Amino acid sequence: MEFIKKIFTPITATMSYIQNHFKAMLFVLILVLLFAPASEKEFTKHNLEKINLSGPIMDASEIVKKIDAVADNNAIKGVLLSVNSPGGAVSPSIEIAYAIKRLKEKKPVVAYAKGVMASGSYYASIWADKIIANPGSMIGSIGVIMQGADLSGIMNKIGVKTQVVKAGLYKQVGTPNRPWKKYEVAELNKVIQGTYDMFTKDVADARKLDFQKRDTYANAHIFTAAQAKKVGLIDQVGVEYDAKNELVLLSGVAHPVWNQEDKFDKLIKKLTASTAVILNTYFPDLVLK
Repeated sequence: MEFIKKIFTPITATMSYIQNHFKAMLFVLILVLLFAPASEKEFTKHNLEKINLSGPIMDASEIVKKIDAVADNNAIKGVLLSVNSPGGAVSPSIEIAYAIKRLKEKKPVVAYAKGVMASGSYYASIWADKIIANPGSMIGSIGVIMQGADLSGIMNKIGVKTQVVKAGLYKQVGTPNRPWKKYEVAELNKVIQGTYDMFTKDVADARKLDFQKRDTYANAHIFTAAQAKKVGLIDQVGVEYDAKNELVLLSGVAHPVWNQEDKFDKLIKKLTASTAVILNTYFPDLVLK
């Protein structure tokens, strides 16, 4: 027995070490995956930048910071704005749109609709030199909306009343504790219409469209990529390969080198995707779709 134990001692010792230091080894492995260079390309300075705009647009500070940094980087000769977003709040969408407009003055920009380029995300893309859309993408929804709930029925049932002290006729506009009055709806319509006029005027100017015919391309219409091309909202129907090639042509780089996705972000995306698959498999009702 002692002889057999001696033979297997290296194996058992190794297994014991792994068990005792598993967390530490896992941490080291993650660090290696994150920071070890995958190829020689990571040591090559890139000359083309891909910036992603995805998900609802609620805050623009990070992406605007990234756009402005790329604009000031002379090594970057062109930018691909890859969009898959349903839109979002007005102000941050405009922040991104005007950051792209500033960027365009220094280097070519191609906007690519990889899934959804609608409402605020379309606004964000209008000043690009060219807009190219995936054949299966959804484009448009150029419109403005403001909505709220009337909770007065529920409040009456549970016996809750509000008390208000105000100065200014319109100070309660949009509150959910009662039906909105006609003059309040008119006040909100004034804001909505003004924002819509600004939105459609910028689209018409950027895309060289007739503002007087905005009902054909705006009015919250939703288009396929082919339909969007017909009304002038995009320049070309194609895939990301085509969008990248177009940027290479516009930038004039002889040997295009693209920026690599941040390894930590890539790892988080993989973990998130794996978690979503597991949740969808075992707890389908818990996954938002």
